[in-house]
Amino acid sequence: TLGTTSHIVIDATGAVTKPLQPAFLATQSANNDVSAISATTIPFDTERFDQNADYDTGTYTFTAPVTGRYQLNSGALFQNATAGGYIWMQIKTSNNRYEFVTVGDTHTFEHVAIAALADMDSGDTAFVETSTQTDDDYTQYSGYYCHFSGHLVA
Repeated sequence: TLGTTSHIVIDATGAVTKPLQPAFLATQSANNDVSAISATTIPFDTERFDQNADYDTGTYTFTAPVTGRYQLNSGALFQNATAGGYIWMQIKTSNNRYEFVTVGDTHTFEHVAIAALADMDSGDTAFVETSTQTDDDYTQYSGYYCHFSGHLVA
């Protein structure tokens, strides 16, 4: 304990928690229509939790408070995938990008997921973008179907 704030807590069972450790989970409050070939930032505008107040629901961006390795994850459910087309999604950080592309036949639904252990410096940012091969309308579902999360690992 430093002052009146506990930074590391060890309970009677030996479980260790770090209440100020950067960690967040954001979802979408409404479905997102994706109809552009160019990259579009996914509007993760609802926080399930934001343990260190490092996620901005207005810009859909996580800002690393300290230099370290961050586990970043995102998943999205899309409807109306077209024959031979693709859905592209990336977690974009100040230093790198982590991409996933799904290609396939006509699907009513397609799930895209990315997980990355990202090297981030203090002040670096991360957000999620998506695009499609064609101008066909895709619906990206809200709530627990679509999420962006991260936490400091080391």
